[in-house]
Amino acid sequence: MQTIASVTEKLSVVVGVDDLPTALHSVDIAADEAVRRGVPLVIVHAWPGWHRGTRYRAVAADRKDGRHLLDLAVQRAEHAHPGLPVRAELTDDSGAKALLERSGQASLLVIGHRDTAGRRLGWGPTATYLAHHSSCPLLVHQGRATSRGPVVLAASGRHTATMELAYDFAARTTSPLVAVHVWTAGHPGQARDSGRGAAERRLADVLAVGGTRWPDVEVERLLINENDIAYTVQRAMRRSRLLVAGVGHKGWTIEVARRSTFADVGTRQACAVLLVPPGWPSGLLAQAASANTARC
Repeated sequence: MQTIASVTEKLSVVVGVDDLPTALHSVDIAADEAVRRGVPLVIVHAWPGWHRGTRYRAVAADRKDGRHLLDLAVQRAEHAHPGLPVRAELTDDSGAKALLERSGQASLLVIGHRDTAGRRLGWGPTATYLAHHSSCPLLVHQGRATSRGPVVLAASGRHTATMELAYDFAARTTSPLVAVHVWTAGHPGQARDSGRGAAERRLADVLAVGGTRWPDVEVERLLINENDIAYTVQRAMRRSRLLVAGVGHKGWTIEVARRSTFADVGTRQACAVLLVPPGWPSGLLAQAASANTARC
């Protein structure tokens, strides 16, 4: 019987490359993830024929340039990981459309984002669109990942795939994990579970599950008021090596993260962000369901 976990493990890692300086770093990150998961790597370059990123349209590089970029990316991945199955795809669709379609058959989508620090806009339009709509977890980065700092988890208070991915990355990189949970002060007439004490108990219960699977991960709990979300995310972007968060139906996590990429970061590069879409399957829950089925 195939579990959800076994199915997702077979899905490719997809990486989008363009003329960004971060493109080859994207390939490095994606190739490492593909090897770890034991799945193929798909490298995608979108060449729509026109560059629409500015006010005035200008003819972009021709298809030969796009193919050359893909060849370099494939050679880089194969040189770093001999034996890794690598496929390159050149598409005439926009980058957002092409990568969105491929996210439906991927276990991870990796992209860089344009450096818009001078305009303080955060991520570019492609990264922002995919953050809201990708069917699989999306890793957005600004360049070579830092090897210092903790993994920061935006914990929802429930057992989710987001929590598992954060624990897994922390374990693989021997990094401490900081689990941040937002609590809301109770108002007259509200249930007592809306208080800080209840939030602490929910967070402890969730982390206990992760601690059973990844006992060697050092975990720090941090409860914050909802008014401190933006400040906390900005600090995480400066000091951590990865921020892991669920997208959520309201999308506030995305907006805070993308606008915090350059806000008060200074000369230090902002950390990468891993966004997990709603409903992404939990491996531990799938394994538990499979075990229960087997016992029946």
